[in-house]
Amino acid sequence: MSYEMVFYLLVTALFVRGIHRASGVYAIVFGAIAIVAGIVFDSPILGGPWPAIISGALFLTGLTCLLSGNFRTTAAYALGLMAVILLLFSGYVPWFGAAILAVMFTGTTLYRWEHGTGPFWPVLASAALVAISPVWSIQAGWWWVQPQVWITTLALAAATFAAARALRDRTIPRTLVWLGLVSYSVYLLHHPLLRLLPEFFGDLRYLTLTTRLALGTGYLTTLLLLSWATYRLVEGPAQRLGKRLARRTA
Repeated sequence: MSYEMVFYLLVTALFVRGIHRASGVYAIVFGAIAIVAGIVFDSPILGGPWPAIISGALFLTGLTCLLSGNFRTTAAYALGLMAVILLLFSGYVPWFGAAILAVMFTGTTLYRWEHGTGPFWPVLASAALVAISPVWSIQAGWWWVQPQVWITTLALAAATFAAARALRDRTIPRTLVWLGLVSYSVYLLHHPLLRLLPEFFGDLRYLTLTTRLALGTGYLTTLLLLSWATYRLVEGPAQRLGKRLARRTA
């Protein structure tokens, strides 16, 4: 289950309950949970195939209830709770899932601040908590979430976001608009496609620079073409179907 899906299921439950406006509180809470999880846990609590089997069955049952209108409220709560439990207790790096949720709620907090419906200080508080999440973690995780790399990545992401916000009233080149459309497909496909490179070409570190540049160019080209195809054939039609279902069940 992707982080986005967990976030959407949780937000759906919060909407149903009518407590979705406290984005800043949720961002801070999940930031704090990330720190505690890193200190307390060093491995997933829920392992093996059963969590996936049970959660898959619950997801299909809950989705059926939501679409049919039967037990819709109960289904929304159950799916939101299931998503959070899976995220917090089945991840290889215990603190990472909570930190990602904190980042997502920070985004909604920033949105509310921009529209005058919330304060700015929760953004700073949650950002600080997320930044230090791996510092005392027993299992810091992969190299790209080690404290120094993680904090640097967050700083660069914040700078990129600030630059985009400063330029938001200007005309955006069509190429960047297109990249925005296929960005979710890029997000979903880039990792499995990247994992295939060593399978076909071995350890990339021992290849010549020319070969690595050629592979990188081919990888990006393939990734963008596949992302465009999945957007046209899967994501776009699914979005239109979702809108039709939403109008039908409203």
